[in-house]
Amino acid sequence: MSRLVEYTLEIYRADRRIKEGRRLVDTQDFAPSTRDGIEAVAAAQREQGFEVEIHETYVTRTNRISGQEFQERYDTPYSCSPSSETYWSM
Repeated sequence: MSRLVEYTLEIYRADRRIKEGRRLVDTQDFAPSTRDGIEAVAAAQREQGFEVEIHETYVTRTNRISGQEFQERYDTPYSCSPSSETYWSM
């Protein structure tokens, strides 16, 4: 049995006006689901001509000062994360 995890899909469209060659069109957060289920949703988006990146919404990191583990979103900027020295030096 697969474990249930919250996932986020980042959906991109090809765009030659942008240096990277693609632009972010949408970000979709999903309730806890299996990896197979989220792959099916991503496959449906890819069939429509989009590029899709799948991310686990929350990652486990370690607080730099206390050493305790905590969960934060995958897209938290480094300087805003208690796991970075930059966060504690401001």
